[in-house]
Amino acid sequence: MPTNNVLLDTHVLIWLMNGDNKLSKESQKVIEHARKNGNIFISAISVWEVGMLEQKQRIILNKPCLEWIKGSLQYGIRLLALTPEIAIESCQLPRYSAGDPADRIIIATARIESLVLLTCDERILAYGNQKLVLTMNAGNSFDIAG
Repeated sequence: MPTNNVLLDTHVLIWLMNGDNKLSKESQKVIEHARKNGNIFISAISVWEVGMLEQKQRIILNKPCLEWIKGSLQYGIRLLALTPEIAIESCQLPRYSAGDPADRIIIATARIESLVLLTCDERILAYGNQKLVLTMNAGNSFDIAG
């Protein structure tokens, strides 16, 4: 059954917009269904993360970074702001000890906005298995946890 409201982890956004084949067929279907219904989102921190990854030359984009980001938004991906609720939630995630602020903000965004977080990050997927956030593996296995 397709998931209606999806939050893309930063690496999933990059793979999607660059046409990378790392996304499973199932997650591609979920993304397309959510996109057609206007229910596909990224956190504002993902914009910053893409900018930092490009600046550090850890990713190579096919166009200037800002233009690439705007293109993803024109594709139908909706940008969610970093609200005070999300910021505070990111500091208070129950049973989550990893320190990466971007991951914490993305998880908090999914929790506050009641979205399924599409990711391949093993730590985030394990957190989803604790039923503390809804997650879906964007890779080869199709699994919704949380």
